[in-house]
Amino acid sequence: MAGYRRQLYRDDAVVLRVQKLGESDRIITLLTRRHGRLRAVARGIRRTTSKFGARLEPFGHVDLQLAGDPKGEHGSSLHTVSQVEGIDLYGKRFLGDYPRYTAASAIAETAERLTPVEREPSLRLFQLTLGAIKSLAQGEHATTLVLDAYLLRGMALAGWAPALTACAVCGTPGQHRAFSVPAGGAVCPDCRPPGAAHPAPATIDLMSALTTGDWVLADATETGVRRECSGLVAAHLQWHLERALRSLPLVDRGAPAATAVPPPVGAVAEADGVNREKTE
Repeated sequence: MAGYRRQLYRDDAVVLRVQKLGESDRIITLLTRRHGRLRAVARGIRRTTSKFGARLEPFGHVDLQLAGDPKGEHGSSLHTVSQVEGIDLYGKRFLGDYPRYTAASAIAETAERLTPVEREPSLRLFQLTLGAIKSLAQGEHATTLVLDAYLLRGMALAGWAPALTACAVCGTPGQHRAFSVPAGGAVCPDCRPPGAAHPAPATIDLMSALTTGDWVLADATETGVRRECSGLVAAHLQWHLERALRSLPLVDRGAPAATAVPPPVGAVAEADGVNREKTE
């Protein structure tokens, strides 16, 4: 539109990923509080003289001033970062901690997949994502529990929550022993399709606890139950997304942290962002 002047507006956001642009810029993918997911160019951020380069790293909670149309009705879909202040740069706490870094990466990728339309407000998903990353940073609970709780609640927001307290097919109440991802969750003996899984009752209890926030029960579960829960949650999510998440296979689900050597945060985030752009 001739004569259109880009407006300035503020919002706070979680940095989901970054990717290189040209010699000194980056494209930052953000999940904002009031404007949903959007992408913005941070010019000169890779120069050593950049004033806010360290503030726009993955998993940080930042306050930004952006130039562009927040509704996307005029101009480019890419906004421009004109100012940024760090509220809490959680990513710095994950340096040297491979399990938390990979879990945070899976959370960020899931948040991006659950917001397919840019600039569509999603306050509850923003709050959920910020809360999960904050919990990882503070080490309140086991890393895999935080991740699976996030995935289950994210699916609930998207309308994909697995049935856990009633049959996914006929609605018969009760805790049923079979679980079918294509059917939508737990299924009764009459509705059980071929190939349905038969998880331990404690696994279904754990999924319910993570969905409702019963951390007393969740924290008391054994490693085997958590592994089985993670497998069902990941399968259910990727069935509805209709594509695999690149970060999920990298999540450390029990190996000693001392034996895992994390890759450089910025390098991996940028490389992963570039690879995603090539495949999309």
